[in-house]
Amino acid sequence: MAPRRPRRAGFLAPALWIPAGIALALLALPLVALVVRAPWADLPQLLARGEVLQALALSLGTAAIATAVSLALGVPLALVLARSAEWSAVPRRLLRALVTVPLVLPPVVGGVALLLLLGRRGLVGEWLDAWFGLTIPFSTTAVVIAQVFVAMPFLVLAVEGAVRASDRRFEIAAATLGASRWTVFRRVTLPLVAPGVSAGALLCFTRALGEFGATITFAGSFPGVTQTLPIATYLELQRDPDAAIALSLVLMIVSVAVLVSLRDRWVPGLTS
Repeated sequence: MAPRRPRRAGFLAPALWIPAGIALALLALPLVALVVRAPWADLPQLLARGEVLQALALSLGTAAIATAVSLALGVPLALVLARSAEWSAVPRRLLRALVTVPLVLPPVVGGVALLLLLGRRGLVGEWLDAWFGLTIPFSTTAVVIAQVFVAMPFLVLAVEGAVRASDRRFEIAAATLGASRWTVFRRVTLPLVAPGVSAGALLCFTRALGEFGATITFAGSFPGVTQTLPIATYLELQRDPDAAIALSLVLMIVSVAVLVSLRDRWVPGLTS
């Protein structure tokens, strides 16, 4: 009797391919429809309109600033989060919940929360207005703050995964040889987690570029000031559907380009 061939690793039951195919179709077909129905002949003319270029420039600028702010604040936060394994359960879980809640919070709720904090009658905004005459909502600064709020967790989690996957023996060796904590961070830790930082920064930029709900709630929609590309897309959908499709196509192309450039690095421990 011939020996039975061993099944290959990763074998999937045929019944699983059907729901997997349906799931893939639900994810891919809307994007296919966007590409198929795009007004390719009129695309240059639609994207060359003044208000479109204005919204695109504002979106790229604010997303870049939001990414820079997220890098400055999010990398240290990711290191704290990665080292929190030694903490007791309650503060560790509370810290992780605070970092991840913007990922699951409806963006409109995030915008309302920012208004309640930084609005003219907000917890902090009231004092900013009274002491410095500073009003943040419905300004370009408000756009950046909203983008940081919703996008920074992507960077924090990506960097945290890279820190947890790195070999701490290099840091210990550097400290043993007399390097200060700042030197260890700058010369050892950062180079080790650089791929995670770059991946997190790209994800953060893409998420900031596509932010809509918190931005329109906290910053409003003023052309040239707070009207980003997603907001312009929503408004164009009511006036000129072809223009809305063209803007949606731009956002989709940017997102796909970023994901392709990451080459699976947003999943800790996985590289292509």
